[in-house]
Amino acid sequence: MLVDTYGRVATDLRVSLTDRCNLRCTYCMPEEGMQWLAKPDLLTDDEIVRLIRIAVTDLGVTDVRFTGGEPLLRPGLVGIVERCAALLPRPKLSLTTNGIGLGRTAAALRAAGLDRVNVSLDTLRPDVFHTLTRRNRHQDVLDGLDAARAAGLAPVKVNSVLMRGVNDDEAPELLRWALAEGYELRFIEQMPLDAQHGWQRTDMVTAEEILGALRTRFTLTAEGEPARGHAPAERWLVDGGPARVGVIASVTRPFCRACDRTRLTADGQVRNCLFAREESDLRGALRSGAPDHEVAARWKAAMWGKKAGSGLDDPAFLQPDRPMSAIGG
Repeated sequence: MLVDTYGRVATDLRVSLTDRCNLRCTYCMPEEGMQWLAKPDLLTDDEIVRLIRIAVTDLGVTDVRFTGGEPLLRPGLVGIVERCAALLPRPKLSLTTNGIGLGRTAAALRAAGLDRVNVSLDTLRPDVFHTLTRRNRHQDVLDGLDAARAAGLAPVKVNSVLMRGVNDDEAPELLRWALAEGYELRFIEQMPLDAQHGWQRTDMVTAEEILGALRTRFTLTAEGEPARGHAPAERWLVDGGPARVGVIASVTRPFCRACDRTRLTADGQVRNCLFAREESDLRGALRSGAPDHEVAARWKAAMWGKKAGSGLDDPAFLQPDRPMSAIGG
């Protein structure tokens, strides 16, 4: 098992399939000038499946989420999902995506064995979408959400980041829309993982502000800590339930003590924390001919050294060199 010195056990694996993206969200990357990973540095489909197999069969991982960048840009995605769905024991398989392209791939992904999706959508207004993403693809995301629902990739979850002075007035309307459409909405505090390193705490819309805005239109009843478990989102019943809304307060209310995640970058590096500044190379082990047990041992060693927390509250906190797009969400 992937255990650290604080007794936490990692059972949730986030696998980045690419660092590339077809949007340029302002809180993630600049409009131009990103340096992408070279193709030879990326894990091959076979290498990805092998590492996931080791994680599932040898290290106790039960949940696998494919991320990016934008994972729908990975040509072999459907095949990777199908091969992972055939593993025994079978892991739960999910995908975090911006939704562009989901309209044409949702059915194939569901047939391959994908269980559910998280789709990023920060606004209901096309003009604000363009401001945030620098692309005119708002309708494509809505179409992708429709396709995911029709394909049975349930529950369909929507992730929203509010930006001060841009879309921070939309929280109640986003929730109203999600309830009407049958999606589960999660608000996420903006995190210091942008490629520009321009994040400032004072600019971040906090969980308390988000909840305050929602309470102007809805009655929220906290589900409580037992219901949260290892999930990063604190959840509230909306108007008595059964519908729920979640807030992931990674900055103001970090959930490090219950963290059960391990991360694999698109170039085969293990990260034991989203905000880690160190990585452990598994790609080199694979390509040098290391057997499964040696790869597993390296992975366990990487997780054993996980720190107690992200360090976001430390005045000396330093943002990771890699942005979110290169780490994997």
